[in-house]
Amino acid sequence: MKLKLVPLILASATLLPGCFEEKANNAAAPTAPAVSKEDAVASVNGVFISKKTLETLEKEISERSQGQSFPKEQLLEELIQRELLIQQALQKQLDKSPEVIERMTTVKNSLLSQAALQDYLKANPVTDEEIKTEYDTKMANMGEEYKASHILVKTEDEAKKIIAELEKGGDFKALAKKHSIDPMGSEGGDLGWFTSDRMVPPFSEAVVALENGKFSKLPVQTQFGWHVILREESRALTPPPLDAVKEQIRPMLQRQKAQTMIENLRKGANVEILMTPEPKPAEPSAPAVEEAAPTPATDAAQEAVPAAQPAENTPETAPKAEPVTPTEAVPDAK
Repeated sequence: MKLKLVPLILASATLLPGCFEEKANNAAAPTAPAVSKEDAVASVNGVFISKKTLETLEKEISERSQGQSFPKEQLLEELIQRELLIQQALQKQLDKSPEVIERMTTVKNSLLSQAALQDYLKANPVTDEEIKTEYDTKMANMGEEYKASHILVKTEDEAKKIIAELEKGGDFKALAKKHSIDPMGSEGGDLGWFTSDRMVPPFSEAVVALENGKFSKLPVQTQFGWHVILREESRALTPPPLDAVKEQIRPMLQRQKAQTMIENLRKGANVEILMTPEPKPAEPSAPAVEEAAPTPATDAAQEAVPAAQPAENTPETAPKAEPVTPTEAVPDAK
């Protein structure tokens, strides 16, 4: 059976330089324990590859490929080929190349910084009590969500005429189907359920200010045009159960702990910035007409806890805000 390379392994910055550095710097750094034949899975020109190395590689591949696994034979072949390349590099004394030494130093420093974080988080783990406190704090401010419909037109005068018809008893959905330029006009302007942060500020502020069953008495302007809004219903957001979001809250608290640790290290260190600051670019002049920007959810709870109840039948309508890009997490303590 012909075994294929796993490209992910050869590109790994954690395993390859680690073995390389061990052999290149064995005079100055402690060496790894010698591998006996009984603990080896293969031998390459007399150099044993340990069972633990294969297990570590298998675990790393699984983590990087989100659970995807490869046959052990394929992974072992990858380790054999890597060892052959290492021996070839050492034979040509590439370990003494300034470029290689600089890169190995960079990789070593990266590994040490990650190890310091993981060591701190292992010694200061996030507790269940801390998770419960964070959950209770965020769930206490869940707020409300709203069900609304709207009629979107190009001018204020058009919106005022529609409001006049509504005040005479006109049917909102029928007027939306007739006049609205929004794609949901054909559905009577129905926007489904949404939280206030999902819409541009002028629109959401108007919805919040209305009572259930009432429509806006004045046209609401956004960058999309002029809206007549009907707030149909509202309800308190139901928080998800703690068990459902526990493992989403934990990484956020880990990041907070890691950031506090780094800030404390910085306060106690003698740091001198020697780099000349770059000149600040000139600020662009403000546009003649400022568009209403969507309000992204940046609160830590919204980062860690998913929406309690996803909006039902929320269309891709003009007022909808853009989704939030999650931040990169600190590696979990293991």
